[in-house]
Amino acid sequence: MADFLVGIGVLFVIEGLIFAGFPNWARVGMVRAINTPTTWLRTIGVLSAVGGLILIWLIRH
Repeated sequence: MADFLVGIGVLFVIEGLIFAGFPNWARVGMVRAINTPTTWLRTIGVLSAVGGLILIWLIRH
């Protein structure tokens, strides 16, 4: 559980740095995400989740 919470913390740090350092770029990215079809967002989400799990598995083993 501690590793999970550290991962969430790292996610918040990266997201915070993007919004603090590049607010206009983040805003454009959000607008693009809103205009992206739902199926594409789901596909990207599933691929990202699977890629993350594979990365974690590779690091742990």
